[in-house]
Amino acid sequence: MPMTKENQNEISKPKKHWTMALVESMKDAELIYKDTERIVIIRDKYPKAKIHLLVLPKDNINSIYKLTSKDVALLEEFGEIFKLIQKEHKNHLLNAGFHAVPSMQRLHMHIISKDMVSPCLKTKVHWNSFTTALFKPYNDVLAELKQYGAIKEIAHDIYKTLKTTPLKCNQCSYIPKNIPQLKEHLLSHL
Repeated sequence: MPMTKENQNEISKPKKHWTMALVESMKDAELIYKDTERIVIIRDKYPKAKIHLLVLPKDNINSIYKLTSKDVALLEEFGEIFKLIQKEHKNHLLNAGFHAVPSMQRLHMHIISKDMVSPCLKTKVHWNSFTTALFKPYNDVLAELKQYGAIKEIAHDIYKTLKTTPLKCNQCSYIPKNIPQLKEHLLSHL
């Protein structure tokens, strides 16, 4: 293909790093579930459950570790959004929280149904990031922010231990050998 001005421009455009994908998703009308003056709620592109939404501030706050006491009102607004989503999805048990070690840029709260049934749930790390202390519940984060004005980061050795924690059903005492076994078992809870 001959080099033209158009395809030269495409080649020279800087690629956005994958960790910035949420910021781009906030602009995608197909992913936007709702928005307010300060918040955007999007559908997760790779949902790990039947319901998986992300609540993001329009302000550029990188993670829970960048929150200060000035952000309590914003986090309380996240909680109001969670209550609204719970009312809209009365037939699902929903959890709201933050990853202790987020992989994506931009503060985001997950609202995720307890079923954890999804083709996008593929690895032990995916599972453990929502079913161990790697998932910091919304109420705990809000309480910590109110009390200390900041959120304490998880120690690296604790992170390593939690991400390799053996699989266990989040709804009963079943202990599967692998993810396919776990996924098959989760269907019994529907």
